[in-house]
Amino acid sequence: MTLPPDLDIARSVTPKPVRDIAAGMGLDADLLRPYGDDVAKIDLAAIDRLADRPKAKYVVVTAITPTPLGEGKTTTAVGLGQAMAHIGKQATLSLRQPSMGPTFGIKGGAAGGGYSQVIPMELLNLHLTGDFHAVTAAHNLLAAMVDNHLHHGNELDLAIDDITWRRVLDVNDRALRNIVVGLGGKIDGVPRQTGFDITAASEVMALLALTTSAADLRERLGRIVVGYTRSGEPVTADQLQAAGSMAVILRDALSPNLLQTLEHTPVIVHTGPFGNIATGNSSVIGDLIGIRTGEYLITEAGFGADMGAERFFNIKCRTSGLVPDAAVVVATIRALKAHSGNYRIVAGKPLPDDLFAERPDDVEAGAANLRKQIENVQAHGITPVVAINAFPTDHPSEHEVVRRIAESMGVRAEVCTNVVDGGAGAKALAGAVVEACDEPSEFRFLYDTADSLKTKIEKVATRIYGAERVEYTGPASRQIASYEANGFGDLPVCIAKTHLSISGDPSLKGAPTGHTLQVREVRASVGAGFVYPICGTMSTMPGLSKQPAATRIGFDDDGRIVGLS
Repeated sequence: MTLPPDLDIARSVTPKPVRDIAAGMGLDADLLRPYGDDVAKIDLAAIDRLADRPKAKYVVVTAITPTPLGEGKTTTAVGLGQAMAHIGKQATLSLRQPSMGPTFGIKGGAAGGGYSQVIPMELLNLHLTGDFHAVTAAHNLLAAMVDNHLHHGNELDLAIDDITWRRVLDVNDRALRNIVVGLGGKIDGVPRQTGFDITAASEVMALLALTTSAADLRERLGRIVVGYTRSGEPVTADQLQAAGSMAVILRDALSPNLLQTLEHTPVIVHTGPFGNIATGNSSVIGDLIGIRTGEYLITEAGFGADMGAERFFNIKCRTSGLVPDAAVVVATIRALKAHSGNYRIVAGKPLPDDLFAERPDDVEAGAANLRKQIENVQAHGITPVVAINAFPTDHPSEHEVVRRIAESMGVRAEVCTNVVDGGAGAKALAGAVVEACDEPSEFRFLYDTADSLKTKIEKVATRIYGAERVEYTGPASRQIASYEANGFGDLPVCIAKTHLSISGDPSLKGAPTGHTLQVREVRASVGAGFVYPICGTMSTMPGLSKQPAATRIGFDDDGRIVGLS
């Protein structure tokens, strides 16, 4: 069966007025700031106004280790949200906002797929209500204040080589990764080397995702460390007197956005922190509102359970105080085959044709990754359900392998056809999730905040990644010692590593064990509230492929956007 393009499917459904969506969630009209008929900002006063309502069951959607093309977590989350209505349950979705960099790069859009999408699809993928631009502006204001401080005498004695605050832009542009600023005359600033990251990698985005209120936002912005003095003391945004203006720029971006699915299930869309170096989760504020608006709140964590879900459990849940009731681990046959090591997968290129032949033995060979990701969820005391995101190229014998493996671990696995069938295609998954949520929660964090930074890193590496040990470069060890001396040792850790392997080496497929996690560098996102060790080469500014999605996006003769997918 050949489906129409995602954009055509999205346009085939007329959205309900956003006020009607809000009313179904119990949100009063005065809590909405409409952006046209189909999108609205939700006022933060909703948190207090809904406080007397019961909490929903809290479900996180994660996955096995993906191929470079992803395995459909957003599509599965949307399908699950729609499916809840098919079984008589009321659900709200809480999702990240897509970055325009990947939209014009490889992905071409990130609103779900087929008949499990968030609408309006064009608006979601292109600007939405401008939150990413606000983050970009707030971040770059602080960068300008740093260089302005240097130009006017450097009263705080910032060491030019120890300035860590770069600039950001929501465009994939490899030429901006490393630049020199301040060239020209004396009035043009102090020359120094710096660079750009993509906006999703901004610490401002990360802290916006983790903040709980306007006051908390202001405090977090003030704690941002932009660099260090020549004597090793941290210099903050508050010391540069920039945090107040940054908070003003982010005033509207602090409020989450309300959209809907193709089947009119409510969707809260807010923030989009980078999945490799930050939490890869939607906002705490969105969840604090959504948790009181229905029977189930379904959110998504970026990449595999070793990354987004681990950070969801140990960073986001620590901040929000919300306790998850169940998790969904999305698996695809193609990814499990890829983890057999029998196929060559190249980022930016189509998957090889032989990946789609009927080969249940290859699914079995790659299933170690599924087992490990299930264990990674269970390590936090949460009951997982496996969602087999079905593709037309799958074979029933391959689905049976996944079911059998899940059952051997005491876990249900359900085939999902929601891309083709909408919510009806995920009804079995919805039933399994309801059952998992009814089991007593035994949620637990992986580590204590009182643990040393190295202890935290090593617990994640050994228990979640399967590493035997962790090795640190000399600079990494010195950075850890400096952070602990400066009072940052009680922060959680957010390990920046490849998303293409449970290990830190993208070439290691399946569920490797006995390997060494190499920590090259350690940085502190003090405003966001975590320390992030960097393992391997980690680009925070993606580049464009030879034929990026930007070459296909435009207007047709009727002035409608085309090329988003």
